[in-house]
Amino acid sequence: MTMSGQVNWFELPAEDTARARAFYAGVFGWETSPMGEDYHVVTNGAAGAIAAKDAQLTQPRIYFHTTDIDASVRKIAELGGKSDDVQTVPDVGRIAHCSDDQGTPFSLYEPRG
Repeated sequence: MTMSGQVNWFELPAEDTARARAFYAGVFGWETSPMGEDYHVVTNGAAGAIAAKDAQLTQPRIYFHTTDIDASVRKIAELGGKSDDVQTVPDVGRIAHCSDDQGTPFSLYEPRG
């Protein structure tokens, strides 16, 4: 069972996802499977993906598990952090992109029930 606060997903942005997939395959032996336009889920390693770099994804993004994303977002605000709106990802769960009270970005992920 995953507990709140554990890293449960990551996204690595790349200008050239084919080149990034080859690099991480060479380093870690990762294999990927396409999911969407230019998003490639790691199928034999850490839970995460290699994605096309864009204005929203310019640096690696780490997702932390939460069992109650709404309560977590409220707590982030109480402690001086910020959160974008919670988004539902069909058949996956709910996510929110956040930053702590010093501006460090991170994300939350609440798996689908």
